[in-house]
Amino acid sequence: MQRCGWVNEDPLYIAYHDEEWGVPLRGDRELFEFLILEGAQAGLSWYTILKKRENYRKAFDNFEIEKVASYKEEKIAELLLNPGIVRNRLKIAAAIKNANVALQIQREEGSFSDYLWSFVGNKPIQNHWKVMSEVPASTPESDQMSKALKRKGMTFVGSTICYAFMQASGMVNDHIESCFCKLH
Repeated sequence: MQRCGWVNEDPLYIAYHDEEWGVPLRGDRELFEFLILEGAQAGLSWYTILKKRENYRKAFDNFEIEKVASYKEEKIAELLLNPGIVRNRLKIAAAIKNANVALQIQREEGSFSDYLWSFVGNKPIQNHWKVMSEVPASTPESDQMSKALKRKGMTFVGSTICYAFMQASGMVNDHIESCFCKLH
């Protein structure tokens, strides 16, 4: 079975590629989770974050936006001591700030999901890459998403992070043409 070239032999990574990556997500909580995890990945590999994802879910109250938005200094101190996540104060602070912005977007737009999906016209972009080297690190859509989220006050949402988020959440389908996930 042929897969995209970025997948290693770890069953966790294979399952992520085969069952999650590129599958459209519409839930506010699920999209918030991926946005925070992609931001946590900055400077690291996705594989590193994927191995810590269950720890992140426990540490961040399953990414319930309202709960994360309410975190105070005591919770930040607790997270900074948690060896199961990336203990970076700026990334933890960004998760809290971004949760508050997500709540603001929900109030203004009715749905965090609808707002994010608007950057791709509310339907997945189907790309047709033959090899991994053709897949871009960012696109005009991820540039627009990044700028809009930054204007609203989010951090760790640069264009490359936004594009990785769009790929992970199924806003774009970047499975290469020979990948079995693209074929079915």
